[in-house]
Amino acid sequence: MTLFVVNIVLALVWVIVTAAFSLTNLVFGFILSAFTLGLIREQIGTGGYVRRSGRVASLIFYLFTEIFVSAWRVAVAALRPKLDLKPGVFIYRMMVDRDYEIAMLSSLVGLTPGSLVLDVSEDHTTLFIHALDCTDPDAERRRIARGFERKLLEALR
Repeated sequence: MTLFVVNIVLALVWVIVTAAFSLTNLVFGFILSAFTLGLIREQIGTGGYVRRSGRVASLIFYLFTEIFVSAWRVAVAALRPKLDLKPGVFIYRMMVDRDYEIAMLSSLVGLTPGSLVLDVSEDHTTLFIHALDCTDPDAERRRIARGFERKLLEALR
């Protein structure tokens, strides 16, 4: 976490030195300082930080891909003359166990069109998810486990 703070400080230093106070320049400074930390990673021990940045980027890319694919499926289902949907609720047993991981997984699943997290069990091990098309709940569980949850665990641990 301290390397993230160092990255932000270096980005702010970049903005001050260049005297261009804009969001674009701040983002550029952040990327430039992350690249610099990556170049000297052996000397200061930032190898994990650089790898984690790639995993976070992979999670974000996967999220946008899933949003696009899910939105397409919902649009196709809505435009069919005959609605052949079987909405339902299924349970998903989570591998994540920390509160912030559960909150992030719930948010990621809820952001995709066609699914909604209804509740978390009291023991914090299960999500109750409503799906627009629940014809194959096992496939939905596999999609969440192999996608969002796996990438989330890679990015956060």
